[in-house]
Amino acid sequence: MFTIGDFARHGRVSARMLRHYDAIGLLRPERTDPFTGYRHYGAAQLSRLNRIIALKDLGFTLDQVGRILQEKVSTDELRGMLVLRRAELEAAMAVAAATLGQVEARLRTIESEGRMPTDDVVIKSLPAVRVAELTAVAESYAPEHIGPVIGPLYQELFRRVELSDISPSGPGIAYYEDSPEGDGTIVVHAGVTVAAGPRPGLDFAIVELPAIERAATVVHRGSMQSVMPTAQTLARWIDAGGHRSAGYAREVSLECPPDPDQWVTELQEPLA
Repeated sequence: MFTIGDFARHGRVSARMLRHYDAIGLLRPERTDPFTGYRHYGAAQLSRLNRIIALKDLGFTLDQVGRILQEKVSTDELRGMLVLRRAELEAAMAVAAATLGQVEARLRTIESEGRMPTDDVVIKSLPAVRVAELTAVAESYAPEHIGPVIGPLYQELFRRVELSDISPSGPGIAYYEDSPEGDGTIVVHAGVTVAAGPRPGLDFAIVELPAIERAATVVHRGSMQSVMPTAQTLARWIDAGGHRSAGYAREVSLECPPDPDQWVTELQEPLA
């Protein structure tokens, strides 16, 4: 038998919580001393306590927990409920992490406003290049809409290219264009440089990207979720120099280690 303090310690709860569970009939002690009122619990009661805490973590009220326990939820059923809740929390954490990255990027953009760009922006001519590509449509050009589209698109592209007899011969090149539907959506092109030309039977496209006579370029270091400050630095540089943008910037992957924070990407924005 455990005292209420020992039982609370083993169950990782407070004694006050156990007293409350006793008062509402959710978890009564195995024995209560009639003279001192001291509560004593058996080790077997830990399993009921674990179920109470698990159901609370799933979002049930204590009244609902009591009714569920009366119906004797099986271990497998409870495990399934917890697995589902874990998946929901993991999804919420992923969304929160992405939102935090967007907030941080926007904050860095705001903090850099009014400063002269310190990044090395270079005007260069870009030769024509041949890429194998897949395309999809994103809701907008915002990083939170582009990221969930282009990531899976590249995974699928590399899977298909690997199954073909074509090998990449250069970096990945992502580029964008307004949807012909005119609804504000963006056509996302996930491409990788190849030497081979188009041929029948491929389940991806091979296209020629035209040469660009003049492009303003800048190198971005880090995840593309945090590209906004670099992109806006490039925009301010173009405006300050009296230039005019002629379309969306290409994104050329110079280095792509497993850690996205270590990525190196060149933004290439065509100039009119």
